Amino acid sequence: MAPTILWFRRDLRLTDHPALCAAAARGAVIPVFIHDDSVATLGAAARWRMGEGLRVFGAALEAAGSRLILRRGPAREVLEELVAETGADAVYWSRLYDPQAIERDSRVKSALRDAGVEARSFPGHLIFEPWEVETQQGGMYKVYSPFWRAVKDREVAEVLPAPDLPAPDAWPQGEALEAWDMGAAMRRGAAVVAAHSSPGEASARGRLAAFSAHRMDGYKAERDFPAEEATSGMSEYLTYGEISPRQLWHSALRGAAEGKAGAEHFRKEVVWREFAYHLMYHSPQILEENWRDEWDGFPWQEDRRSKEVRAWTMARTGVPFVDAALREMYVTGRMHNRARMVVASYLTKHLMVHWRVGQAWFADCLTDWDPASNAMGWQWVAGCGPDAAPYFRVFNPETQLEKFDPEGRYRRRWIAEGEARPTETALSYFEAVPESWGLRPDDAYPEPIVGAKEGRARALEAYEAFRES
Repeated sequence: MAPTILWFRRDLRLTDHPALCAAAARGAVIPVFIHDDSVATLGAAARWRMGEGLRVFGAALEAAGSRLILRRGPAREVLEELVAETGADAVYWSRLYDPQAIERDSRVKSALRDAGVEARSFPGHLIFEPWEVETQQGGMYKVYSPFWRAVKDREVAEVLPAPDLPAPDAWPQGEALEAWDMGAAMRRGAAVVAAHSSPGEASARGRLAAFSAHRMDGYKAERDFPAEEATSGMSEYLTYGEISPRQLWHSALRGAAEGKAGAEHFRKEVVWREFAYHLMYHSPQILEENWRDEWDGFPWQEDRRSKEVRAWTMARTGVPFVDAALREMYVTGRMHNRARMVVASYLTKHLMVHWRVGQAWFADCLTDWDPASNAMGWQWVAGCGPDAAPYFRVFNPETQLEKFDPEGRYRRRWIAEGEARPTETALSYFEAVPESWGLRPDDAYPEPIVGAKEGRARALEAYEAFRES
């Protein structure tokens, strides 16, 4: 039988991969990754991390007797060329759900089918397809709690084992990953972040196993304390499909059966990601516009060169929780979830800056950047999104730090200024950020650019004026 091309995108794994299993069942499989506009437009950290994931995944395929063919160019053109070169009669892939991917994939599918090539998309990036979860009236869910109730008792298929991968008679030529230089935009920061990243399916499965064995029980009680090793750390692996959400779901079910107190809450967090994709699929404007359009007239400022935005992006706001969280992101590529809420609240409410500014900055700096989760998270905090925190719920970064970092360990881990013996992680921040910022660990720590009480009062005053108008 003619080979099947398996077009990999954000599904860099061998286990629990429906498209890969279907392709292997037909015969020879040619794994392909395409560097198209969707890759070229990724933020610096996400593009670097994608490259690291491809490096590890390529090695995993080699170990399985296969290989990963790398090509650059528009997806439709590359796939048509590969079909002609290899004689493949089918192209399979895992679905993505953002509007750009849907448009691209629809064009690719139509063109291939018109040419007599079987073109099929498969689930795998989500547990529940967005069109399969509906309200009793047949529409989309706009609030998380009823969405959770609608899916929590559903049967979810078991995890698929990795299939054998029959090789084709001849392999097409591919490009060298090094030639793509996917970490170029990271500059010197790539080496710093690399020390905190462990890409690949094997690492993902190992981390999930360790979390399930040692931290799932205390997950609900401890997950909000950023200095603790209490979260799953699965977001980065889910972003690149190095583990499937179905694997997390079944891990949580096993944990619940074993009596682990945090198992149900962990499963709820998995479903929170599903909810974000449900919203993005049904209302794709959430990626760029206020989900609740009545907020279009709110007086957020969007000047990315303002002193407030500059202080925030440099992690020099003078507010320790905010600065520590941003520095964690620059050094590790990730940020603790509680810290993300505080950072987003400070930008959109204390500094009165539009959520789109923060959304774009996170897209450039996070290795676990995800379009749906990033957009929903920012709009949830800002108050203009679905199921949002009310605008008057302003996270106080001072009391939040007192409550969730009472011993100051998180602050000291990431802030060097004023410390007699700064931690290695705090010093790494100065190695990760651009040299042009001119920052040194012996600089004086700044005074708050906007204080907690002052910022809250200003935000509520603006909200009242907006509501009255």
